Amino acid sequence: MSYNENLAERIRKSLSKTKHVEEKKMMGGLTFMVESKMCVGIVEDKLMCRIDPNIYESALKRRGCKEMDFTGKPMKGYVFVLPSGYQNDEEFNYWIQQSLLFNKKAKASKKKI
Repeated sequence: MSYNENLAERIRKSLSKTKHVEEKKMMGGLTFMVESKMCVGIVEDKLMCRIDPNIYESALKRRGCKEMDFTGKPMKGYVFVLPSGYQNDEEFNYWIQQSLLFNKKAKASKKKI
């Protein structure tokens, strides 16, 4: 499975002033970790965002947003945004900012030994 390289470049540019960003190939796509926590990613041409679970329901009402059902079961706090939902800069920046805002209070996954 591949990912949209143009979207990856757009995310890199958006996160260029953010500290502690690391890219990892994951889930057949690309994930951007901030402070060792999953923040945003790409699966095919979908933008994957980790957002505050408190805004999850309202986020799903935005254009192009759908439940992240990568495992066949929706993951609350994670959404996929289809290209129609991040076409313009305002929409794209909204999703990146929501992901960065939640990242500040998100817990990192436990390290496997």
